[in-house]
Amino acid sequence: MLSRVAPWLASRNETSADGISVRVLGAADTRSLRALAMEDAVANVFILAHLDSSGSAAPTSGGASVFGVFDGDTLVGACWAGANLVPVQLDPELAARVATAAHRAGRRYASIFGPAESVLALHSRLEQLGHFAHEVRADQPLLAISGPPAVQANPQLCFGDIADFDRILPACAAMFEEEVGYSPFLGSEDFYSRRVAGLIRQGHSLVHIDGGTVKFKAELGAVTAQATQVQGVWMNPEFRGQGLSAGYMAGVVVLAQKFAPITSLYVNEYNTRARATYERVGFQRLGTFATVLY
Repeated sequence: MLSRVAPWLASRNETSADGISVRVLGAADTRSLRALAMEDAVANVFILAHLDSSGSAAPTSGGASVFGVFDGDTLVGACWAGANLVPVQLDPELAARVATAAHRAGRRYASIFGPAESVLALHSRLEQLGHFAHEVRADQPLLAISGPPAVQANPQLCFGDIADFDRILPACAAMFEEEVGYSPFLGSEDFYSRRVAGLIRQGHSLVHIDGGTVKFKAELGAVTAQATQVQGVWMNPEFRGQGLSAGYMAGVVVLAQKFAPITSLYVNEYNTRARATYERVGFQRLGTFATVLY
């Protein structure tokens, strides 16, 4: 099944001499955006999950939008533009036009993530426009598994309960700070808290709590009928080095497959220990993502 799903702009419409134009998508573009994203349902799980929940490619009430790249009347690429930029089947040669449109929109972006060539092309143009990155993670293997994990799942991993929110939130914050280098509560504690609570209520929080202590946790950051994308994998430092990670990740796969047949994630290339664990569980590499942090 993996082989079938992973083969691998500003509101005004500006058309260049080569017939390429960029504009913000509207509700009428929803079907075209979904068809474009379905060309790779694993890499594009973020935008597909958004379309599933919102039902529309139109700008959100919070001000996020999707830039579409058109060759004539045909949508040939896109990019989510909210707190983050997320390219969708975006040819790197067209990324500069999207970056220019995103710059003109006047928003500040926390990151760019997605297929590496598109992300790095967006970053290159944004840097020319004065958006300087805090960190560039240019090589992040995109991994996925379909079917049962290759090792036994830890049966103690389960879906998080909102009654345990006060235990789960600090674990999520600790993971975030380890991963990006600063607290997720900077600026507004309420936003991150609501995000974590929402994941728990959706059944997208996976956790093992033992005696009031979170030993391991992960989230399903994006969920569609085709694939899920795992994020926020974190082992409590007190329990690291005990050979528990593979069993927990196998448990993640088992629980994630209650939603979709394919479980995916992306990981920093230099994180050799995590990559070895994922390989043990049965994840296969499908491609390469990149993340630019601002």
